[in-house]
Amino acid sequence: EVGSGKTTLCRAVLSNLGKDVETALILNPSLSDTQLLRAMLNDFGIEIKGRDRLTYIEKLNDFLLEKNREGTNVALVIDEAQNLSPQVMEQVRLLSNLETDKHKLIQMVLCGQPELEKRLARPDLRQLRQRIVLRHDLKAFDPEETQNYVEERLRLAGYTGKGIFKRSAYKAIQEASRGIPRLINAICDSALLLGFAREELTLGSGAIAEVVADLGMSDSGEPQQQPPGSAQEASTQRTRKRGFGFFRSRRRG
Repeated sequence: EVGSGKTTLCRAVLSNLGKDVETALILNPSLSDTQLLRAMLNDFGIEIKGRDRLTYIEKLNDFLLEKNREGTNVALVIDEAQNLSPQVMEQVRLLSNLETDKHKLIQMVLCGQPELEKRLARPDLRQLRQRIVLRHDLKAFDPEETQNYVEERLRLAGYTGKGIFKRSAYKAIQEASRGIPRLINAICDSALLLGFAREELTLGSGAIAEVVADLGMSDSGEPQQQPPGSAQEASTQRTRKRGFGFFRSRRRG
């Protein structure tokens, strides 16, 4: 699902891997197969001479063999993989063939939206699909997880006061966001701006309903640009001038 936190999760996993794992993270799914190889070499810190695909593959294979001798694992993570071209998908399959007599030289993780599963179901990608050993579907938050998520982000932003959102507000946030982190962020950010502008210390379901309406969420749940003169636009302009937005400051990824 869009906004479920795939990229954030990718970065978190990579940052928590030990020193015995070399990693490359590809965030641009629009690369050609040759550009993919070059991006991998750059991420692995490998000096590149030449511009042809064969040179890149030889460089990568030498690097993988060296790391294998050192006992170091190598992992490649590709985000938004549902947008990879057929040529790049084939290159990923070919990379999975790099192995010794005992094990694979590189582990690969494809992160993507639900369309990725449909892409992999295509007959021409059968060989790649057969190489997948583990699948995981990132689920939306349930109501308890949504509340815990909001409270943790407030804590990380430095808030130490009493609860800002009432129980009714959390229920409304869950219903409007469907438990999707990106939408939770957008709703809470706008609600905090509105509450600050009105000098309200706590926010209930009414405030959430107002910002959800002002955000003009589409059927997909994505916030739309605010029309001039809306309540949310007015409160946003006032609070931005006063430097407010501590929830947003933690909303990357």
